[in-house]
Amino acid sequence: MSDVAHLRYHPHHTFPTHPSLTVSTTTIRIDDQLKARIAVAAERCGTTAHAFILEAVERTVEQAEQEEEFHRLADERWAKLLETGKTVAWDEAKKHIAARARGERPRKPKAKGA
Repeated sequence: MSDVAHLRYHPHHTFPTHPSLTVSTTTIRIDDQLKARIAVAAERCGTTAHAFILEAVERTVEQAEQEEEFHRLADERWAKLLETGKTVAWDEAKKHIAARARGERPRKPKAKGA
């Protein structure tokens, strides 16, 4: 198994952004080529490979959580649409979005039945 690099997170280390959190040990196996890429990228960013990996994992988890929330909200709104049959006409929605983009604070368009 010489072609696999081992990176070990040690117990009782703290996250740089959360000094009060204690972390447990986790071992990941990374092939030598990826380990080298991580080292180069971490150095370019002015950090350690360990911190670089932690940040990448944290960003990936946050992205997965955001996607889950997005899908939950979409499912909720779809269920409401199916239940009520009410929608906002695209032209009204488009005008609302354009006004918001210009920094205005227009009233939300009202959903109407089909």
